[in-house]
Amino acid sequence: MRSTELVDDLGEPVPLSGPPVRVVSLVPSLTEAVEISAPGRLVGATDYCTHPSDLDVPRVGGSKYPKIDRVLDLAPDLVLANSEENRPEDVQRLRANGIPVFVMAAAASVPAALGSLRRLLTQVYALDEPQWLVSAEELWRTTAPIRFRAVIPVWRKPWIVLGRDTFAGDVLRRVGVANAYAGADDRYPRPPLDELQAAAADIVVLPDEPYEFTTDDGPDFFPDQRPVLVSGRYLTWYGPSLVEAHGALTEALAKLP
Repeated sequence: MRSTELVDDLGEPVPLSGPPVRVVSLVPSLTEAVEISAPGRLVGATDYCTHPSDLDVPRVGGSKYPKIDRVLDLAPDLVLANSEENRPEDVQRLRANGIPVFVMAAAASVPAALGSLRRLLTQVYALDEPQWLVSAEELWRTTAPIRFRAVIPVWRKPWIVLGRDTFAGDVLRRVGVANAYAGADDRYPRPPLDELQAAAADIVVLPDEPYEFTTDDGPDFFPDQRPVLVSGRYLTWYGPSLVEAHGALTEALAKLP
């Protein structure tokens, strides 16, 4: 592998001379994807990298504000980042210290995310296509007819919802849920609560991350919409969890009266 052959999703060079063996991941879903596909190569991850549950590597802080000195101390030959989760200045500092960084673009759809993961695993890691990736593509290839229209908060104080061109919005659309804010100008609009309550939606989808909505914190704000509480990992993580996510989300929607 020649260093000039590899670029990340943003077109920036990733100067590797061979498949990486010391990797730090700053993205929870990428942590799961690479550890499942190429176990033993991770030497560092964020505090929020909860999967695989038995992952035992040094932690380097959060995705938004990682401890760059700690990353450098781990002497990785590759750092994994995401254009939406990680700050450009952190990526630039790592590169300035001679660390190759692969930045994955913020995918707007399931196929885009899986295509980027395939490139990372087969071109950067030089792996054969993992079976979970094949299974995820098969499960998510089709789009179900729309059965529900939803408001999808991801935060409150202030309220933030899914808007246009988001991975999570595409996940829900493929299992039959239209996003009431899919036509918004922003990817993550911040409407006032009274506007959300008055939206033309019959359900409200409440994930447990990044904000932890629960049966006692979330549904009470939306008396006119039926609540659907789901794992945030199934909505926003692109990786092996997508295989479980399709069935879990379909089942949660099927339980609606």
